[in-house]
Amino acid sequence: MAGMKTPFLAAGACATLAVALHLPAQAPSLTIDVNHPTGRVSPTLYGLMTEEINHSYDGGLYAELVSDRAIGHGFGALVHWPMVARGNSAAEVSVDETAGPSAALPRSLKIAVTAATDAAPAGVENDGYWGIAVRPHTTYSGSFWAKSDSGDVPVTISLENDSTGIAAAKTTVAGLSGEWKEFTFTLTTGDAALSANNHLILTIPRPATVCFNLISLFPPTYLGRVHGNRADIMELLAAMHPKFLRLPGGNYLEGDHIATRFDWKKTIGPWVDRPTHQSPWAYRSSDGMGLLEYLEWCEDLKIEPVLAVYAGYSLAQEHVDPGPALEPYVEDALDEIEYVSGGADTRWGSERAKDGHPAPFPLHFIEIGNEDEFDRSGSYDGRFAQFYHAIKDRYPQLQLIATTPVKSVTPDVLDEHFYMPAEESFAQSGHYDNHPRTGPKIFVGEWATREGDPTPNLEAALADAAWMAGLERNSDLIVMASYAPLFTNVNPGAMQWAPDLIGYNALSSYGSPSYWAQVMFAANLGAEIVPAKLTGTATRIYTCVTRDRARRKLYIKLVNATSHPQPLTILLEGVGKVAPRAELTTLSGKTPNATNSIANPHAVIPVKHTIAVSGTQFVETFAPYSVNVLVLSYQSEQPIRLIEQSPD
Repeated sequence: MAGMKTPFLAAGACATLAVALHLPAQAPSLTIDVNHPTGRVSPTLYGLMTEEINHSYDGGLYAELVSDRAIGHGFGALVHWPMVARGNSAAEVSVDETAGPSAALPRSLKIAVTAATDAAPAGVENDGYWGIAVRPHTTYSGSFWAKSDSGDVPVTISLENDSTGIAAAKTTVAGLSGEWKEFTFTLTTGDAALSANNHLILTIPRPATVCFNLISLFPPTYLGRVHGNRADIMELLAAMHPKFLRLPGGNYLEGDHIATRFDWKKTIGPWVDRPTHQSPWAYRSSDGMGLLEYLEWCEDLKIEPVLAVYAGYSLAQEHVDPGPALEPYVEDALDEIEYVSGGADTRWGSERAKDGHPAPFPLHFIEIGNEDEFDRSGSYDGRFAQFYHAIKDRYPQLQLIATTPVKSVTPDVLDEHFYMPAEESFAQSGHYDNHPRTGPKIFVGEWATREGDPTPNLEAALADAAWMAGLERNSDLIVMASYAPLFTNVNPGAMQWAPDLIGYNALSSYGSPSYWAQVMFAANLGAEIVPAKLTGTATRIYTCVTRDRARRKLYIKLVNATSHPQPLTILLEGVGKVAPRAELTTLSGKTPNATNSIANPHAVIPVKHTIAVSGTQFVETFAPYSVNVLVLSYQSEQPIRLIEQSPD
């Protein structure tokens, strides 16, 4: 991700299929040569880019409900852990810098209760991430680490409503001692009201001193995975039909400093051995979403990881020179690749097995660094070459991605990023139409039309769809593409970058209009690119066409970014017969500013119609401000021309 990116402003030829505005004598025509495909669609074209920004994981996808579960230090360490004193009870809450459950977590939350009874206990509460969602008839799984200097002190845990103080669920844990130990519990709600306005409370019923750390609470998760992801957000992702997940992110990979990079070895294993770290987006990551959790995220969605490895550059212009100083980071990347894809009989594959996943994960792409064009030292060319040779020597089958052009070696793929206002996205729809096919393949690893806040509006969705039409027309070159950022918590103070594809709060989530445009594009994608030519008089019309030869399906995508309905004559060449009924899916709204929100999540969503088709030439009118996918079934009038399989 890219707090330091600028919009792409190149002025290349624009083959967007938009033409100058004139008053048409007749409907413009779209001529599609069905039987002469120009290239293969990349099977990995559409995917996901992710990083910890806008509370994407903690307070977002990662289903943990407790904020600051691992106790930090310094100013703000106890912001989410205020004292609770019922009745005449009294206590003092502090951070104990000398007592923690592990070397990775050397501190603890110390509660010194000086007066308390069963009827008037004392302790702490946690407000979660802008609230804690409570649902009726739901079981929550919790845990904490604790030790007591006062013998076996019972700890009562409850979920309570902010306004009424009524507990939706309550339980008590016993067995504390003078040694650190992990405790687990469950909380099951009854006829509780559906609400995000709740907090977690831990109380002690008598004078005692108790230290806590890693206080955690999880709701039911996607596919029931232990300590997994929020089901509602994962369902939104699954509907996008992604093929890959680029992880662990952009700036989040690099960190502000080398010491605060995504150090993957510190994110695996039990939580108690994960020290957490400061992210470049001004808050601390719990590292509950560690390397294995990313990979399990891929597994749950049945997609592949695109693994980005730290390559010796951090955002505060700290870098490691190529040569001996860089070698430990190269070895660390090789270890990481082995953790992901090595057998359980390898050094790091056995660590993955110990962490609970004996089987290796599929892995085909490695990205070396992130946005290294910002490294003013000019060291990336040498750094990339050192990583390239070491990885290719051990894993020659892997495709290696460079984050900026290099001269020392030729990368397999080049990652290019684009953040643009709407007019630029429209203008650049044809950016790759005449791009040379002699160099590396292209990964458009981050892109977005920056219109709308906190999530894109319809204008952004129209521009995004115009841009995607260009990517799809050129998907013989574009091997992968992913929008960024993917997520934002919509509460005040949670967001660092706008707009973001999916919005949520503690209770609900929604897809933006741009999200739905991506769902439409990815769900309706053929295997081959079909040439299509727009003639006549039209403006701000963008299109691409692909075909599925095996199923005899034709996927026509058309964006009408104007304020008026657009009739279009569609002529199919090389087709003997067309099914009389076709499926048209339309995403549209009354104004470009139409959008979705927590309060109105379905204001702009796709609507599916069945339309009549009168043969190989017919007229269809496309709504104003609309993204459209028209799916036709056909028979060819001659044997289907095949695209020869390329060596790669």
